[in-house]
Amino acid sequence: MRSLINLIVVSLLAGILTAQTPATKKPADQATSTAAATTLPSEATVDSFMQQTFGYEPQMTWKISAIKPAPAPGLAEVDIVMSTPQGPSASRFYVTPDGEHAVVGDIIPFGAKPYDPVKQKLEKGITGPSRGPKDAPVTIVEFGDLQCPACKTAQPVIEALVAAEPNARFVFQNFPLEMHNWAAKGAAFADCVGQASTDAFWKFVAKTYETQGDITAANADEKLTALADGAGVKGADIATCASTPVTQAHIDASVALGKSAGVTGTPTLYINGRSIGNVSSVPADTLKGLVEFAAKQGR
Repeated sequence: MRSLINLIVVSLLAGILTAQTPATKKPADQATSTAAATTLPSEATVDSFMQQTFGYEPQMTWKISAIKPAPAPGLAEVDIVMSTPQGPSASRFYVTPDGEHAVVGDIIPFGAKPYDPVKQKLEKGITGPSRGPKDAPVTIVEFGDLQCPACKTAQPVIEALVAAEPNARFVFQNFPLEMHNWAAKGAAFADCVGQASTDAFWKFVAKTYETQGDITAANADEKLTALADGAGVKGADIATCASTPVTQAHIDASVALGKSAGVTGTPTLYINGRSIGNVSSVPADTLKGLVEFAAKQGR
């Protein structure tokens, strides 16, 4: 029988796995949500459930990142970051209204046009640097974190997709994860580089991923300033810009947009509102097919 740990850690969504660097969110302390009329399990109950389920694995730890009403009325959603020697992974399960059953899997959009609500939300909210025609029939949006190893791995795949689809619009949105100690600073530098020069932005992002392993919380200012210089903008000016409240507001807005669209980890790619999580594991032909299918639907 397939074990519960495999069911939780590996979630299938229409044949595309959501294997990303997980976002860390603050736990919900309240017992109920009056807005959704959903009974939420307490943090203590969830922790006890995890202990009973995974306590036999001495090298596994977990952190409850959110307990909140699920998209489907009546269900409670529990988001957890699980850590093993292989690294962190995002896990999610749902608790039924009776509080006695957990459902493992993904709640996905349904309807005649299931991806339109997120598509429209993103069309109104995206503000990041972009490539491709603004009136393109397909908009590809990446929510990324410059410190995220999974994002670095996915970049060649995303770049190949963008190069293969010149008639699609590609937009990058910052989504720094709380679990990464210099990601927020990287996002601030990237935001300021993007304001100064779109061409410099793509060079800055590529070089930051390339040298990701050399950057630490202690040397991030120095390294990111030098990378901005190397991208063709004045690093000192970018560093000053990165420390301003205005830039922080830009980052907060980008993160809020991602969360409202359902982003729980990075990288998350949206193709006209359709979410793709484990980008680097999706065959290039499949990604290309998704973009071309979305283009036909958009006409």
